[in-house]
Amino acid sequence: MNGNIIKNDINEKLLNLEDILHYIPHRYPFLMIDKIKINSSNPNYAIGYKCVSGNEQFFQGHFPQSPIMPGVLIIEAMAQTACVMFLSKSKLKNHLAYFLSIDKVKFRIPVKPGDVLNLCVDILKNNGKRGKIKGRAYVQKKLVAEAEFVFIIR
Repeated sequence: MNGNIIKNDINEKLLNLEDILHYIPHRYPFLMIDKIKINSSNPNYAIGYKCVSGNEQFFQGHFPQSPIMPGVLIIEAMAQTACVMFLSKSKLKNHLAYFLSIDKVKFRIPVKPGDVLNLCVDILKNNGKRGKIKGRAYVQKKLVAEAEFVFIIR
């Protein structure tokens, strides 16, 4: 890690892009998160942040006259947030996480260029290398999407 982790309080750390790249293998154009806030006093919760730029590749075809972020990429951003939350724990370093299932998906409000996604993830179940996550995405405190997903760490 680069040592530039911003600490907002004694238990909270904010991982920047360089830190995130240390934990997950995703790279542009498939890296969907810019920062992640993790609080050690609540290790079952994290918040990821995605600044949605009008220059994102997916806007070229989704949709050129009225661009909105594809819902599956919002779910992917939640999953990447959860991956960093898990894989930043020392015992899971250098592992990969894979989707096993995605359930209870709801898209509520379109996400557009200029929006900032707040990606909140909660651990519902954790069996060490397998877990269930509840993810919610917000823009300006409005719920835009939610889902539950199960993953395995290898």
